[in-house]
Amino acid sequence: MLRKVVFSFSEDTEKRLREPLQRLIHDIEAHKSEASYGVYDGRDERGVLCITDITEEYDRLCRKGLLVLPYRHLENKDEAFAGAEYVIEQIEDIDYEVIDMVYRRMVGLPWEILRTKRCIVRETIEEDVDGLYAIYAEPAITEYMEGLYHDRDEEIAYIQDYRRRMYGFYGYGIWTILSKQDGQVIGRAGINWREGFDIPELGFVIGVPWQRQGYAYEVCSEIMDYARDEIGFKQMQALVRERNEKSCALCRKLGFVDDGITLLEGQRYILYRKELV
Repeated sequence: MLRKVVFSFSEDTEKRLREPLQRLIHDIEAHKSEASYGVYDGRDERGVLCITDITEEYDRLCRKGLLVLPYRHLENKDEAFAGAEYVIEQIEDIDYEVIDMVYRRMVGLPWEILRTKRCIVRETIEEDVDGLYAIYAEPAITEYMEGLYHDRDEEIAYIQDYRRRMYGFYGYGIWTILSKQDGQVIGRAGINWREGFDIPELGFVIGVPWQRQGYAYEVCSEIMDYARDEIGFKQMQALVRERNEKSCALCRKLGFVDDGITLLEGQRYILYRKELV
């Protein structure tokens, strides 16, 4: 958990950013985290993120093993900030959520994507594996889609690679659905790209014990809003095996339009498309 943000800026930067920095600090504190100016020399670095535009300070903090996020602007645009995976360039436009998301990437914590009335949608993590295996153990689930790896270690390695390549690069993908009530893994849903298509695809699966209760519609509706409002997608598609009546019914309920049959690896799929307006 992000518990403290320390800003260490040059005097000119502090003067230039006085008002936006004060707004950002108030936002950080409103989320129950600390925020302060000055040099950070604390010994307990857990939950601390330092933000600086001073190269020497960046190097010093990195040597101490702290998490450091550089702020690049016109006056320091030629500085290297060696080893930095993330850099802030428009600090006036960021808020606590952006800082928290960057912090989570830096320490390997999953992003929470959205919440619905009954569910939490967040990035998949290795600890979800047992819940996913329980869902995919049902023959009704794998009748129309691929299952998981037979070897648990292979599935964990796949999740680790997916987090790094998909979440880390695109910022989205197929996510885990958790029940708000007890935190149990009840399914997966999200946004994917299928080779040979130029429109992002909605993917979804709900475990058998939670089917016919409106979970898929509840989550997928919010994901499409997220795809439009947060990512900027204008269209989405869904590919459903021809005899998968439950998924076809869900697509129609979500407002997708049947765009004909397409063949993939010898299987017939109904191609659904939807304008995100």
